[in-house]
Amino acid sequence: MNPVRSRILVGLLSLTLLSAIAFGQSGMRRTGFGHGDGFASMLGRMGDYLDLTDAQRTQMKSILSKEKSTIRPLMQQLAQGNQQMRQLEEASTFDEGKVRTLATQQSQTMTELMVQKARIKSELVQVLTPDQKTKLTAFEARQQARFQRHFQQAPAASSETPSNQ
Repeated sequence: MNPVRSRILVGLLSLTLLSAIAFGQSGMRRTGFGHGDGFASMLGRMGDYLDLTDAQRTQMKSILSKEKSTIRPLMQQLAQGNQQMRQLEEASTFDEGKVRTLATQQSQTMTELMVQKARIKSELVQVLTPDQKTKLTAFEARQQARFQRHFQQAPAASSETPSNQ
């Protein structure tokens, strides 16, 4: 996996992780960052993992509520772009110009989303105690190492597979 894709993946996972921290067990089941009960249970676990106080949960929830109106349209724009790309891929003729234009738009949207994520994460991290920040940093490092191991193993496995001749 190239470094840009890896950073995008880590960035989105960080955004999801910080959303999980902020929403904790606040009772919110759907956000602009995830869906359903699986995500809601992850939210609670992350808040518990960092031992967030009720005041911290409330403060983080407030930050994310304030930012929802910024993030949601960007997420919707990415989803629409992905749908448009699928349509272009499935079209009877390939139009490279349209694909490039859409790819550029998606790149710009992703850039804006990453900038917003960094700003929001900075605000959320300010709510944490030094011990919680250390725990979060260690957690993120483990997650990144895990993803890198996963993506490094995939090409090695496929290159070792004998070809059928």
